[in-house]
Amino acid sequence: MELNANFDERIAVHAEKLDWVKSPMPGVDRRMLDRLGGEVARATSIVRYAPESKFSSHVHTGGEEFLVLEGVFQDEHGDFPAGSYIRNPPESSHTPGSKPGCVIFVKLWQFDMADRTHVRIDTNKMKFFDDAARANVKIMPLFNDGHEDVRLEQWAPNAALTLEASNGLEALVLDGSFSESGEHFSRNSWLRLPKGGSASIKTGASPVRRLDQTRSPRRSAESAAHEIVHTGRLNRARRVARVPLGRDYEKEFGGAEDWPILRSRLAHASVISRTSA
Repeated sequence: MELNANFDERIAVHAEKLDWVKSPMPGVDRRMLDRLGGEVARATSIVRYAPESKFSSHVHTGGEEFLVLEGVFQDEHGDFPAGSYIRNPPESSHTPGSKPGCVIFVKLWQFDMADRTHVRIDTNKMKFFDDAARANVKIMPLFNDGHEDVRLEQWAPNAALTLEASNGLEALVLDGSFSESGEHFSRNSWLRLPKGGSASIKTGASPVRRLDQTRSPRRSAESAAHEIVHTGRLNRARRVARVPLGRDYEKEFGGAEDWPILRSRLAHASVISRTSA
Protein backbone atom coordinates (compact mmCIF):
# COMPACT_ATOMS: atom_id res chain seq x y z
CA MET A 1 0.00 0.00 0.00
CA GLU A 2 1.22 3.49 -0.80
CA LEU A 3 -0.49 6.50 0.77
CA ASN A 4 0.99 10.03 0.51
CA ALA A 5 4.20 8.29 -0.51
CA ASN A 6 5.75 11.13 -2.56
CA PHE A 7 8.02 12.79 -0.02
CA ASP A 8 9.02 15.51 -2.49
CA GLU A 9 5.63 17.21 -2.29
CA ARG A 10 3.63 19.11 0.33
CA ILE A 11 0.99 16.94 1.99
CA ALA A 12 -1.87 18.03 4.27
CA VAL A 13 -4.30 15.62 5.93
CA HIS A 14 -7.23 16.63 8.16
CA ALA A 15 -7.57 13.49 10.23
CA GLU A 16 -10.82 14.46 11.93
CA LYS A 17 -12.52 14.17 8.51
CA LEU A 18 -11.23 10.64 7.87
CA ASP A 19 -13.11 7.45 8.63
CA TRP A 20 -11.63 5.02 11.12
CA VAL A 21 -10.20 1.90 9.45
CA LYS A 22 -10.17 -1.38 11.34
CA SER A 23 -6.80 -2.97 12.14
CA PRO A 24 -6.25 -6.76 12.37
CA MET A 25 -6.84 -6.53 16.14
CA PRO A 26 -10.45 -6.17 17.39
CA GLY A 27 -11.13 -2.78 19.00
CA VAL A 28 -8.08 -1.06 17.44
CA ASP A 29 -8.80 1.35 14.56
CA ARG A 30 -6.65 3.85 12.70
CA ARG A 31 -6.62 6.93 10.50
CA MET A 32 -3.71 6.66 8.09
CA LEU A 33 -1.68 9.79 7.27
CA ASP A 34 1.08 8.21 5.20
CA ARG A 35 2.05 4.62 4.58
CA LEU A 36 4.50 2.50 2.59
CA GLY A 37 3.76 -1.19 2.98
CA GLY A 38 1.08 -3.52 4.28
CA GLU A 39 0.72 -4.49 7.93
CA VAL A 40 4.50 -4.20 8.21
CA ALA A 41 5.00 -0.64 6.97
CA ARG A 42 6.73 2.68 7.26
CA ALA A 43 3.66 4.47 8.58
CA THR A 44 2.31 7.62 10.24
CA SER A 45 -1.15 7.17 11.76
CA ILE A 46 -3.61 8.17 14.46
CA VAL A 47 -4.67 5.00 16.27
CA ARG A 48 -7.69 4.49 18.54
CA TYR A 49 -7.88 1.77 21.21
CA ALA A 50 -11.40 0.96 22.43
CA PRO A 51 -11.73 0.30 26.20
CA GLU A 52 -10.31 -3.12 27.15
CA SER A 53 -8.63 -3.56 23.75
CA LYS A 54 -5.05 -4.71 23.26
CA PHE A 55 -2.50 -6.01 20.80
CA SER A 56 -0.65 -9.27 21.26
CA SER A 57 3.01 -9.04 22.28
CA HIS A 58 5.23 -7.99 19.38
CA VAL A 59 8.68 -6.69 18.45
CA HIS A 60 9.12 -3.28 16.79
CA THR A 61 11.86 -4.23 14.35
CA GLY A 62 11.95 -0.72 12.89
CA GLY A 63 11.06 1.20 16.06
CA GLU A 64 7.90 2.97 17.23
CA GLU A 65 7.33 6.59 18.31
CA PHE A 66 4.04 7.92 19.65
CA LEU A 67 2.32 10.74 21.52
CA VAL A 68 -0.79 9.93 23.58
CA LEU A 69 -3.55 12.31 22.47
CA GLU A 70 -6.46 11.04 24.61
CA GLY A 71 -7.04 8.50 27.39
CA VAL A 72 -4.34 6.23 28.84
CA PHE A 73 -2.04 3.96 26.83
CA GLN A 74 -0.79 0.91 28.74
CA ASP A 75 1.81 -1.81 28.39
CA GLU A 76 4.10 -3.76 30.71
CA HIS A 77 6.31 -0.67 31.06
CA GLY A 78 3.59 1.48 32.65
CA ASP A 79 0.46 3.59 32.22
CA PHE A 80 0.91 6.60 29.93
CA PRO A 81 -1.76 9.34 30.05
CA ALA A 82 -2.54 11.95 27.39
CA GLY A 83 0.58 14.07 26.84
CA SER A 84 3.02 11.13 27.14
CA TYR A 85 5.73 10.95 24.47
CA ILE A 86 7.27 7.51 23.94
CA ARG A 87 10.08 6.16 21.75
CA ASN A 88 10.47 2.39 21.56
CA PRO A 89 13.66 1.81 19.52
CA PRO A 90 14.30 -0.91 16.93
CA GLU A 91 14.16 -4.46 18.32
CA SER A 92 12.20 -3.39 21.42
CA SER A 93 9.03 -5.29 22.33
CA HIS A 94 5.84 -4.78 24.33
CA THR A 95 2.20 -5.80 24.73
CA PRO A 96 0.16 -2.60 24.19
CA GLY A 97 -3.43 -1.99 25.18
CA SER A 98 -5.77 0.29 27.12
CA LYS A 99 -8.36 -0.51 29.77
CA PRO A 100 -10.02 2.96 29.61
CA GLY A 101 -9.33 3.44 25.89
CA CYS A 102 -6.95 5.90 24.21
CA VAL A 103 -5.95 7.67 21.00
CA ILE A 104 -2.30 7.98 19.96
CA PHE A 105 -0.33 9.63 17.13
CA VAL A 106 2.18 6.98 16.07
CA LYS A 107 5.08 6.59 13.65
CA LEU A 108 6.56 3.20 12.69
CA TRP A 109 9.75 2.21 10.87
CA GLN A 110 11.20 5.76 11.01
CA PHE A 111 14.22 5.24 13.28
CA ASP A 112 17.95 4.99 12.75
CA MET A 113 18.30 1.20 12.87
CA ALA A 114 21.26 1.52 15.28
CA ASP A 115 19.18 3.55 17.79
CA ARG A 116 18.59 1.72 21.08
CA THR A 117 17.41 4.70 23.12
CA HIS A 118 14.16 4.35 25.07
CA VAL A 119 12.36 7.64 25.78
CA ARG A 120 9.34 8.09 28.06
CA ILE A 121 8.30 11.67 28.85
CA ASP A 122 5.21 13.07 30.53
CA THR A 123 4.98 16.45 28.81
CA ASN A 124 2.35 17.55 31.35
CA LYS A 125 5.21 17.89 33.84
CA MET A 126 7.46 19.85 31.48
CA LYS A 127 7.62 23.57 30.68
CA PHE A 128 7.41 25.58 27.49
CA PHE A 129 9.84 28.46 27.11
CA ASP A 130 10.38 31.24 24.60
CA ASP A 131 12.17 30.41 21.36
CA ALA A 132 14.93 33.02 21.26
CA ALA A 133 15.06 32.84 17.46
CA ARG A 134 11.34 33.30 16.76
CA ALA A 135 8.82 35.74 18.15
CA ASN A 136 5.39 34.41 19.21
CA VAL A 137 6.72 30.85 19.62
CA LYS A 138 7.30 28.75 22.73
CA ILE A 139 8.98 25.36 22.56
CA MET A 140 9.32 22.11 24.49
CA PRO A 141 12.16 19.89 23.14
CA LEU A 142 11.43 16.17 23.14
CA PHE A 143 14.17 14.45 21.14
CA ASN A 144 17.30 15.46 19.23
CA ASP A 145 20.10 13.17 18.09
CA GLY A 146 21.71 15.49 15.54
CA HIS A 147 19.74 13.94 12.69
CA GLU A 148 16.19 14.14 13.97
CA ASP A 149 14.51 16.85 16.01
CA VAL A 150 11.14 16.44 17.74
CA ARG A 151 9.45 19.15 19.79
CA LEU A 152 6.20 20.61 20.96
CA GLU A 153 5.54 24.18 19.99
CA GLN A 154 3.05 26.75 21.14
CA TRP A 155 2.16 29.61 18.80
CA ALA A 156 0.63 32.87 19.95
CA PRO A 157 -2.86 33.73 18.65
CA ASN A 158 -3.30 36.02 15.63
CA ALA A 159 0.38 35.73 14.69
CA ALA A 160 2.10 35.52 11.29
CA LEU A 161 4.87 32.90 11.20
CA THR A 162 7.10 31.28 8.60
CA LEU A 163 8.05 27.58 8.66
CA GLU A 164 11.34 26.66 7.01
CA ALA A 165 11.87 22.99 6.18
CA SER A 166 15.46 22.81 4.98
CA ASN A 167 15.47 19.05 5.51
CA GLY A 168 11.74 18.40 5.59
CA LEU A 169 9.19 18.89 8.35
CA GLU A 170 6.09 17.25 9.78
CA ALA A 171 3.61 18.93 12.15
CA LEU A 172 0.47 17.68 13.90
CA VAL A 173 -1.93 20.21 15.44
CA LEU A 174 -2.84 19.34 19.02
CA ASP A 175 -5.17 22.27 19.60
CA GLY A 176 -5.89 25.72 18.24
CA SER A 177 -5.92 26.48 14.51
CA PHE A 178 -4.00 28.19 11.71
CA SER A 179 -4.25 28.81 7.98
CA GLU A 180 -1.62 28.02 5.35
CA SER A 181 -1.89 28.24 1.54
CA GLY A 182 -5.59 29.05 1.91
CA GLU A 183 -6.16 25.85 3.90
CA HIS A 184 -7.51 25.70 7.46
CA PHE A 185 -5.70 23.48 9.99
CA SER A 186 -7.26 22.49 13.32
CA ARG A 187 -7.05 19.68 15.87
CA ASN A 188 -5.38 16.56 14.42
CA SER A 189 -4.57 18.23 11.10
CA TRP A 190 -1.19 17.05 9.81
CA LEU A 191 1.17 18.96 7.51
CA ARG A 192 4.27 17.52 5.84
CA LEU A 193 6.69 19.80 3.98
CA PRO A 194 9.39 18.42 1.67
CA LYS A 195 13.09 19.14 1.94
CA GLY A 196 13.65 22.80 1.08
CA GLY A 197 9.98 23.66 1.53
CA SER A 198 8.48 26.56 3.47
CA ALA A 199 5.06 27.73 4.64
CA SER A 200 3.50 31.05 5.67
CA ILE A 201 1.28 30.60 8.71
CA LYS A 202 -1.45 32.76 10.19
CA THR A 203 -2.67 31.52 13.58
CA GLY A 204 -6.25 31.78 14.77
CA ALA A 205 -7.77 33.50 17.80
CA SER A 206 -6.65 30.73 20.19
CA PRO A 207 -3.06 29.67 20.91
CA VAL A 208 -1.86 26.88 18.65
CA ARG A 209 -0.18 23.81 20.09
CA ARG A 210 1.54 21.31 17.85
CA LEU A 211 4.09 18.53 17.57
CA ASP A 212 6.93 19.24 15.13
CA GLN A 213 9.43 16.80 13.68
CA THR A 214 12.34 17.21 11.31
CA ARG A 215 14.84 14.68 10.11
CA SER A 216 18.19 14.58 8.36
CA PRO A 217 18.70 13.57 4.73
CA ARG A 218 20.40 10.34 5.73
CA ARG A 219 17.11 9.12 7.20
CA SER A 220 14.97 10.37 4.36
CA ALA A 221 11.59 8.83 3.65
CA GLU A 222 13.03 7.12 0.61
CA SER A 223 15.84 5.42 2.49
CA ALA A 224 13.48 4.41 5.27
CA ALA A 225 11.05 2.88 2.81
CA HIS A 226 13.94 1.23 1.04
CA GLU A 227 14.94 -0.52 4.27
CA ILE A 228 11.46 -1.68 5.15
CA VAL A 229 12.10 -4.16 7.34
CA HIS A 230 14.11 -1.46 8.13
CA THR A 231 12.75 1.62 9.61
CA GLY A 232 10.77 5.16 10.02
CA ARG A 233 6.16 14.83 15.06
CA LEU A 234 1.16 20.00 17.17
CA ASN A 235 -0.20 23.99 17.62
CA ARG A 236 1.80 23.84 20.75
CA ALA A 237 4.67 21.83 19.47
CA ARG A 238 6.29 19.29 21.77
CA ARG A 239 9.50 17.37 21.15
CA VAL A 240 11.50 14.87 23.16
CA ALA A 241 15.17 15.04 24.12
CA ARG A 242 17.21 11.91 23.71
CA VAL A 243 17.84 9.94 26.90
CA PRO A 244 20.41 7.15 27.21
CA LEU A 245 18.94 3.68 27.70
CA GLY A 246 17.81 2.99 31.24
CA ARG A 247 17.78 6.58 32.42
CA ASP A 248 14.76 8.40 33.79
CA TYR A 249 14.34 11.59 31.76
CA GLU A 250 12.85 13.76 34.48
CA LYS A 251 15.41 12.67 37.07
CA GLU A 252 18.23 13.10 34.58
CA PHE A 253 17.36 16.57 33.35
CA GLY A 254 15.04 17.97 36.01
CA GLY A 255 13.30 20.81 34.22
CA ALA A 256 13.22 22.54 30.88
CA GLU A 257 15.94 24.97 31.90
CA ASP A 258 18.46 22.10 31.99
CA TRP A 259 17.60 20.42 28.69
CA PRO A 260 20.25 20.07 25.98
CA ILE A 261 18.50 21.95 23.18
CA LEU A 262 19.23 23.71 19.95
CA ARG A 263 16.95 26.72 20.15
CA SER A 264 17.93 28.06 16.77
CA ARG A 265 16.36 25.03 15.06
CA LEU A 266 12.99 25.09 16.76
CA ALA A 267 9.87 26.72 15.40
CA HIS A 268 6.04 26.35 15.30
CA ALA A 269 2.59 26.95 16.87
CA SER A 270 0.65 24.58 19.20
CA VAL A 271 1.76 21.46 17.41
CA ILE A 272 4.12 18.54 17.59
CA SER A 273 6.70 18.64 14.86
CA ARG A 274 9.68 16.81 13.51
CA THR A 275 12.56 18.06 11.38
CA SER A 276 15.94 16.88 10.16
CA ALA A 277 19.32 18.33 10.92
